[in-house]
Amino acid sequence: MATRTVVEGITLERRKRFSETYFGEWIMTTDHKKLGIMYIITAFFFFLVGGTEALLIRTQLAEPNGKVLTPEIYNQVFTMHGTTMIFLFVMPMLTGFGNYVVPLMIGARDMAFPRINAFGYWVVLFGGIFLSSSFLFGQAPNAGWFNYAPLNELTTGCGSNAVVCTPGMNTDFWALGVLMLGISSIAGSLNFVVTILKLRAPGMTINRMPLFTWMTLVTSFLLVFAFPVLTVGLIELMFDRLIGTNFFNPQAGAEPLLWQHLFWLFGHPEVYILILPAMGIVSDVLPTFSRKPLFGYPVVAYSGVAIGFMAWGVWAHHMFTAGLGPVADSVFSMTTMLIAVPTGIKIFNWIATLWGGQINFKTPLLFALGFIAMFTIGGLSGVMLASPPADWLENDTYFVVAHLHYVLFGGTIFGLFAGIYYWFPKVSGRMLDETFGQIHFWLMLVGFNLTFGGMHVLGMDGMPRRIYTYPAGMGWDFWNFVATIGAFTIAASILVFIYNFFSSVRYGKLAGDDPWDGRTLEWSIPSPPPHYNFAQIPVVHSRDPFWVQKYGDAGAGHGRMAPVPIAGGAHDAEESEHGGEHHLDIPMPNESFYPIIAAAGLALVFAGLLIGLPLGNPRPPDFPPSWVSFLGVLVLLYGVYGWALEPAMPE
Repeated sequence: MATRTVVEGITLERRKRFSETYFGEWIMTTDHKKLGIMYIITAFFFFLVGGTEALLIRTQLAEPNGKVLTPEIYNQVFTMHGTTMIFLFVMPMLTGFGNYVVPLMIGARDMAFPRINAFGYWVVLFGGIFLSSSFLFGQAPNAGWFNYAPLNELTTGCGSNAVVCTPGMNTDFWALGVLMLGISSIAGSLNFVVTILKLRAPGMTINRMPLFTWMTLVTSFLLVFAFPVLTVGLIELMFDRLIGTNFFNPQAGAEPLLWQHLFWLFGHPEVYILILPAMGIVSDVLPTFSRKPLFGYPVVAYSGVAIGFMAWGVWAHHMFTAGLGPVADSVFSMTTMLIAVPTGIKIFNWIATLWGGQINFKTPLLFALGFIAMFTIGGLSGVMLASPPADWLENDTYFVVAHLHYVLFGGTIFGLFAGIYYWFPKVSGRMLDETFGQIHFWLMLVGFNLTFGGMHVLGMDGMPRRIYTYPAGMGWDFWNFVATIGAFTIAASILVFIYNFFSSVRYGKLAGDDPWDGRTLEWSIPSPPPHYNFAQIPVVHSRDPFWVQKYGDAGAGHGRMAPVPIAGGAHDAEESEHGGEHHLDIPMPNESFYPIIAAAGLALVFAGLLIGLPLGNPRPPDFPPSWVSFLGVLVLLYGVYGWALEPAMPE
């Protein structure tokens, strides 16, 4: 027993020394702030990957009869563009924001389950590598990010009698990669739900939570219930492809529309999963820069909850041309138009928040205003598509591409950049350069409208989406050329942001703790925050707790606030430069190797299902998984076993 104790002590000491190195600090971390940074950096990398894919698409379509990409490569690029942007950029980026900011906003020291938090990140990283590696094998997904059946099916042979055939590993990469990312999303969502419901500071009731926290909570519930629906479809698809079942194969009498129902029953709540957190960011940015409390706080919060409930009743508006019949089309048309009501309520409350305020046109506010304007345009075109006769005309045209991007780029990505500029001082202790920030905003706004505005015209002129080229004389040349110019303008804006980011991290102006005169709890602690976040858990008495702390009850009134000096003087900046550490003896969760080990085991399990897979057709019905899968199971079990026996907190 004594020998075992000594060995355990040596092992713990080695782990501690490794965790204190720069590399080990990030590999073993369970700190929500570091994991948030890792999520954001990883997601931004995939944003650059997805953006490069978009530039290839636009270059191919810049002129008629383009020859930049072959048809097969084009199919792979546009499929991976949609998949990357949704599953590898926006969702991980929003998770990263939530990881970093939510515990600070609610007065908590960490997430409820720190090691599950770390596990979720590593699964995203390995899942992204898994999906992107498909390009190295020439087997990237090629059936669209929605992967419709029967395009995703194998048939009995790829001869001349085959109705449809997708040999190779393209669809397998997509299905298994999205399954991996779903595991991370569900784990992270459960973590957010428990954290927000159980770890709020004393006095922070549900009706005092910041709006970003509210929307993160609603989004987490949506993900917990929506992703299992897609998971069922993905498992059935892999059964069809690996062991010869026939869930979606029309040649065997199956119903391909089943895939559409399963996919869109996930896919339309997914739209609100992507947009609601951005709405939360905007709802927290606008009051700060208009120096007024959010107008109609309860209405804005509960309209988000209403959107969460109503999101489950609109999925079949993606299927108006699938032949569901007039009754189904009418019902889903009505529910789609109704869901615009809570969205419109939010927009009017945001405008009312700005009305009469002392508006400070800094970069975070500009991106928030850009969000409102572009998302409103996307919402209006969505109401048009909610009419089945109009949808019949515009379905599968570039009008739908324009609508989707005005919602998810003009909405979510503008909202994300509002959050990046808003919270960068808190994360880094330095300010992003304001001049470069405004150049970034205007370039992106102009480039975005050049790219996607004209696509409404292309769609009305009948240009189908998902075509890799088009003949001259169709009247599509001009707007495609304009869209390509716009895409490269967006790329230029991102280069400006990247330069601004790296120069500001090193040379940026010291921010102090509260550079924006913030309202919420994260601005009451040093920048960057110490490991333990709060030396003493705060007690909350208002929806704008830090304004009350600084200015008393009058500071949280509903009228225009009096001008006051911006907090964050020289002393604050100096303290922030040193991280604000007071070296208090506050117990925090242990670092751990086991989340990355468990995630690596899971990745090996999925990789093993592809290694040795026949590239052609037919596949043997008793195809055996590779030994890599069995190795992955062993690694996964080792990670889970060590995780279960490891103390979560210092002993």
